[in-house]
Amino acid sequence: MYVAVKGGERAIENAHRLLASARRGDQSVPEISLDQISEQLGLAVDRVMSEGSLYDRELASLAIKQARGDLIEAIFLVRAFRATLPRFGATEPVETGAMRVRRRVSSTFKDIPGGQILGPTFDYTHRLLDPSLADGFVPEAPATAEASTAPTPRVTDILGRDGLIESSPQAEEGASVGDLTREPLNFPADRDLRLQNLARGDEGFLLAMGYSTQRGYGRNHPFAGEIRFGEVEVEFSAEDVGFAVPLGSIELTECQMVNQFKGSATEAPCFTRGYGLAFGQSERKTMSMALVDRALRARELGEEALAPAQDEEFVMSHSDNVQATGFVEHLKLPHYVDFQSELGLLRKLRQEFSEAFTEANAPDTLKEAAE
Repeated sequence: MYVAVKGGERAIENAHRLLASARRGDQSVPEISLDQISEQLGLAVDRVMSEGSLYDRELASLAIKQARGDLIEAIFLVRAFRATLPRFGATEPVETGAMRVRRRVSSTFKDIPGGQILGPTFDYTHRLLDPSLADGFVPEAPATAEASTAPTPRVTDILGRDGLIESSPQAEEGASVGDLTREPLNFPADRDLRLQNLARGDEGFLLAMGYSTQRGYGRNHPFAGEIRFGEVEVEFSAEDVGFAVPLGSIELTECQMVNQFKGSATEAPCFTRGYGLAFGQSERKTMSMALVDRALRARELGEEALAPAQDEEFVMSHSDNVQATGFVEHLKLPHYVDFQSELGLLRKLRQEFSEAFTEANAPDTLKEAAE
């Protein structure tokens, strides 16, 4: 509980005014627009939409502007706004196999049906600062070609035809899908809740957890079966019409990791899966998500869970950056009463220690004095 501080309301109001001034910065510099944020800081917008659980580029851009570029604060703003929105139902599962692909790479096969598509990527750029960008650089037009009509099946589906990879885990028929935004998190958690948690989880946390599995803390030897980025159509089953109607399209990144194989006395060895899916172009996030997803399947696959990334309670309880921010940043707020209580207790303990120490050494002192 926080106690009122004399003059606190006026100080807070002034702090808000100062924040607004600091957010705007030098007013001789043109103000950044939401379109500029959306178009030129697209990867930041994609992250805010994913971890904020709301696909709206304009709102994500507004949140980034309001948060002065602090993406976790922007995610917090989007989450808070999302909580005010009415819900009309759930959309049909998206079909990523029918994605209008803008980028598609596989590290498992060189030649895949539909081809590898590099798309927009930093993978082959030199990590050198480009001074020309500071002077209003205008890029040359990219190469274009007719869109290919060739099918682009998932690489994991190709492996699955020969039984070389486990079937995609399916929920029990008729089982309800959990919703972390409406229900409290309980353990043990099924994969539907785990994937929801990871999709909303902090990218940096998931990256660290995923990296730990590659270094031996989680029995993970992964191959990027496929990473694809593009547009998918979203459909909603309307009761009035009796069939699914299209709502529009959204951009998604999907990652399918091919992991260490398993087998048993009754089943032939096959590769296992890890999965990641996020709004926009979010490759680092989906790759990390897929690595952690596979680690969290230890219990399901009969593996011994020893590493942090295999502990679902540890991962799921600490991956949410909005919750983590609240716990860490509340330390900046007044804790005067709590601290004075601790301070008083510490002084009392020190006094008792001093008295006990003096009493314990008193005979020796008197003996020395007598001598």
